Amino acid sequence: MRILITGANRGLGLALSQVGAERGHHILAGVRGLEKSKEILTQSEINKSITLLPLDVIKEESVSLAARSVKENFGTIDAIINNAGILLERDKQIEDLDIDQVKVSFDVNLFGPMRVVKHFLPLLLMGDKSSIINISSEAGSITNAYDGDYAYAASKTALNMFSQQLSQYVKGNNVNVYSIHPGWIKTDMGGDRAPGDPIDTANGIFDIIERKQVIESKNVFISYNGQPMPL
Repeated sequence: MRILITGANRGLGLALSQVGAERGHHILAGVRGLEKSKEILTQSEINKSITLLPLDVIKEESVSLAARSVKENFGTIDAIINNAGILLERDKQIEDLDIDQVKVSFDVNLFGPMRVVKHFLPLLLMGDKSSIINISSEAGSITNAYDGDYAYAASKTALNMFSQQLSQYVKGNNVNVYSIHPGWIKTDMGGDRAPGDPIDTANGIFDIIERKQVIESKNVFISYNGQPMPL
């Protein structure tokens, strides 16, 4: 399969790129910093199946150009993993929030995936048994809401809603749409205290994309191992 991954040069995105390449997929690694990413993503033999793709999810022109390049060079894709995300204003109380930072959070975490789907969906619909994976978080659960991470949590809740709507839009095209909680994993965002390994999460997500994992949830918000998450 040919799979687009945004934010592919570090953290979970890097793990997804490596696991996908090891499983024999062609990875289109969406990155902002092309030169720096070359050192990270293209050094090993397995990573010859990774193609770097300049893509900044907060710039619609960048997303549009990336989609045009993929169409011209490859024609179609089989899956989108909207992984690029940001956690700002962590531990800030509501009285101290910088609303401009909240706007940036929504621009990356919600509008970014919307831009990517807007421009890449036509390429995805050309295939069969396709998938759209939006990387969400348990912080986006309204049921389990807590008093913190306001910008991040609200943007992920909105992403879950977008994912649910999108699944309805494409349900006649054999496209699976999931909003996935990746677990608390050791990344720049998750920190060193996190118990999870991003490689394990990446393997779980690829089991879902490859349809090796049976998903029984009626809602699209699930964990990386296919279990339903509370909305």
